[in-house]
Amino acid sequence: MALPRGVLAAAAAMIGLIVASNILVQYPLNDWLTWGALLFPVCFLVTDLTNRIHGASATRKMVLIAFPVAIVMSMLLATPRIGLASGTAFLVGQMLDVAVFDRLRQMTWWQAPLISSVFASAVDTALFFSLAFYATPVPWVTLGIGDFFVKVAMALAMLIPFRALMPTLRSA
Repeated sequence: MALPRGVLAAAAAMIGLIVASNILVQYPLNDWLTWGALLFPVCFLVTDLTNRIHGASATRKMVLIAFPVAIVMSMLLATPRIGLASGTAFLVGQMLDVAVFDRLRQMTWWQAPLISSVFASAVDTALFFSLAFYATPVPWVTLGIGDFFVKVAMALAMLIPFRALMPTLRSA
């Protein structure tokens, strides 16, 4: 079965975002944040736009296409531990985002992307930071807390491009 137009482009964007985020997560901004915290939340925008335009089934396929490529590239360009942690967190978090968004899709336009991103961000953050940095000298708990709050702030900020891009992408 052919994928709807735009799903492969979304998967390619997701791969780039994940790999870049996994490289940048190794560089702290301060005790609470890494550079990766500023980029990764855009993944939720990609997932939510794909879900709104193409539905949950196509979005799950997009996640499953992006997942193995991004993880292998992350293992090679970041570290194997970060790649595996990212893969686990990404798969669980994005599938949760797709499911929650799909259940809420009939609500006001901004509720599904915001609520699904917040729930998925909590799960993604907890899984990623505990798997990637547990038993290392990295202050992973404080980085995880900072990362989560950035993801929530970015989920709010991403409502602007979400609303702006919906009509453009629907007509593409």
